[in-house]
Amino acid sequence: MNTGGGKSKTKEITIALAGNPNSGKTTLFNSLTGSRQRVGNYPGITVETREGYVQKNNSGLHVIDLPGTYSLTAYSEEELAARNVLVQEQPDVVVDVVDATNLERNLYLAVQFLELGIPVVLALNMMDEVKKNKDIVLDTAKLSSHLDVPIVETVARDDQGVEELLSQAVQIAESEKSGSWQPIEISYGPDLDPVLDSMVDLINREDFLTDLYPARWIALKFLEGDQEIINLGRERGGVAFELESIASRTNEHCQKTLNIDPEGIIADYRYGFIISLLKQDVMTRREDSKRWDFTKILDNVLTHRFLGPIIMLGIIYGLFKLTFGVGEVPLGWVEGFFSWLGSSVHDLLPPGLLRSMLVSGVIAGVGGVLSFVPLILIMFLGISFLEDSGYMARMAYMLDRVFRAFGLHGSSVMPFIVSGGIPGGCAVPGVMATRTLRSPKEKLATMITAPFLTCGAKVPVLLLIAGAFFPHQGAELLFIITVFAWCMVLLTSRLLRSTVIRGESTPFVMELPPYRMPTLKGVLIHAWERGWEYIKKAGTIILAISILIWAAMTFPGLPDSDISSFNSREAAIQNKIENAKSKELKSELNSKLHALQNKRAQSRLKHSVAGRIGTFLEPVSQIAGFDWRTNVALTGGFAAKEVIVSSMGTVYSMGEIKAGKSSPLSDKLANDPNFTTLTGISLMVFVMLYAPCFVTVVTMARESSWKWAVFSVVFNTVLAFVLASGIYQIGRLMV
Repeated sequence: MNTGGGKSKTKEITIALAGNPNSGKTTLFNSLTGSRQRVGNYPGITVETREGYVQKNNSGLHVIDLPGTYSLTAYSEEELAARNVLVQEQPDVVVDVVDATNLERNLYLAVQFLELGIPVVLALNMMDEVKKNKDIVLDTAKLSSHLDVPIVETVARDDQGVEELLSQAVQIAESEKSGSWQPIEISYGPDLDPVLDSMVDLINREDFLTDLYPARWIALKFLEGDQEIINLGRERGGVAFELESIASRTNEHCQKTLNIDPEGIIADYRYGFIISLLKQDVMTRREDSKRWDFTKILDNVLTHRFLGPIIMLGIIYGLFKLTFGVGEVPLGWVEGFFSWLGSSVHDLLPPGLLRSMLVSGVIAGVGGVLSFVPLILIMFLGISFLEDSGYMARMAYMLDRVFRAFGLHGSSVMPFIVSGGIPGGCAVPGVMATRTLRSPKEKLATMITAPFLTCGAKVPVLLLIAGAFFPHQGAELLFIITVFAWCMVLLTSRLLRSTVIRGESTPFVMELPPYRMPTLKGVLIHAWERGWEYIKKAGTIILAISILIWAAMTFPGLPDSDISSFNSREAAIQNKIENAKSKELKSELNSKLHALQNKRAQSRLKHSVAGRIGTFLEPVSQIAGFDWRTNVALTGGFAAKEVIVSSMGTVYSMGEIKAGKSSPLSDKLANDPNFTTLTGISLMVFVMLYAPCFVTVVTMARESSWKWAVFSVVFNTVLAFVLASGIYQIGRLMV
């Protein structure tokens, strides 16, 4: 960190956008950058980063969206990522987005930025809600004066104050302030101030980590027990161990005399600093007011002990009905397009490997996945609306009441929701989100069961089976399978927490954001980001796997003896057709020829590498109703669940000789005598529960160990097969 000299001026200005979760930071980021965004990962960390670019006068603004965080103390990956970006990227200015309706809580992060010394502009967001509240008067000019930082009032969802905010950020970045970080000093009382002074003297004398952080900041981190800074200090050696010794003695003293550790004292004094600021005529409140705000009125109904869960289920069911009701027509258009494209390419190209790969591998495989894009986008729109409105946090709050009875922590709710608690999530960020759980045992139980939920990769499989066997009950089917997945999560968690992962549940506290009306722009951007990731996955990973599976279904092909046998039989029928006198006889012979050609295609598939694997597994898999073709698809699903649909598309495309226009995959399943409604139900249950996709397994290993990652693959697959087999066998007895 440059703590003294000037920073070289360039035309590009880097702005770090920071703020608490639910402060409106993401809405402001979308307002600033629009579609000029890219998504990546922070170096060495699995937390996602978003960056955007804005042109302001003659300056190009590089906006880095830091993870939403309450603090800069590195307890979580998000906090560590935010802090590391500030140090490694050295942005010219930080724009801290503050929820003006919850000023005391949000200013805690702002105070830490000021202690770090980086130039800051405060965006007091949601000022429209503050101004509507006649019981609160907020003087932003006085707050700006007391903190000595620029403050801009904003309403990000309506783009109010955004231009002024950018101007202030550019002005600060171009001023002398951005050349050197100027940390403020807060008193931490008679027990810590002398200790801090001695630690600062030692740090400055030894020039210890001052190339990265201010000396007082380093001393505070040692007192707070910040493991990241402590480890970094140990790498430098020498004075680090002396600082640890001072921190340890201080901790013992504070525990004995005050019954609190230094970290708690630091937090108390920071909040005391904030409260003293607000009491200096910055924020005045009518204490005698009994006004009920909109959020409290809604929460009395939406989070009611009995009505709340019923309303929640109704909202989820309504989302499914909307998805299928609105998406049915565009789904038909996309399916029709890929059917036409497959038939057209089949007719244009001569027989051979190229035609087979394009029609059966690429179009049938990738097209089967992309066909569901309209439904996926509509579902993502609904989910984005629920998230941006603040209702998703209420779901977590209500579900916590249930979770504790099954040995889980309330913080498990968000990993579950992210994983697909409402269909459309992804197990990878869901597993990563388990970092918020302090108990290792609760984290493991959450991590193992999170992949049971309806992630976006499983949705195409469910939609495929719904289209084949429940054409008019798609919403009902998706609702039932979602409730089933949640039940399996709870029951399996209870089983694990009672056996291999025993332990007590820990308490749960969460902060509920106020309800807000989502903006159309924000909802569209969030839905498109998720939808585009789905499309990109289909066009890259799924495309590559589809071609590999096509190759596995093509080679090595039929033995020469079988080829000769089929050729001679086809030639004999062709000869009879040429000599046939009546139309009826010709039609009958053509049907026989077509059946023989289909038999040849099926035989060629069974002799391929994939076919041999599927056939090898069939004696066991048929207990659950799966034939060798389904086995091929499920094997590919270990890589990614979307591959199940693309693999089945390829299997059914290569396993038949087309006669006229190609039909959608759902129609092929419905017309397959070996694939019944009972098979479809069994398959849905198996797909919902069996081994997580490969990327999720790797993420599990990183977050815990390979032992638990392998356990998840084996345990989940065995559980899935037992349940699927039970459903299929009992169903057969009842039919």
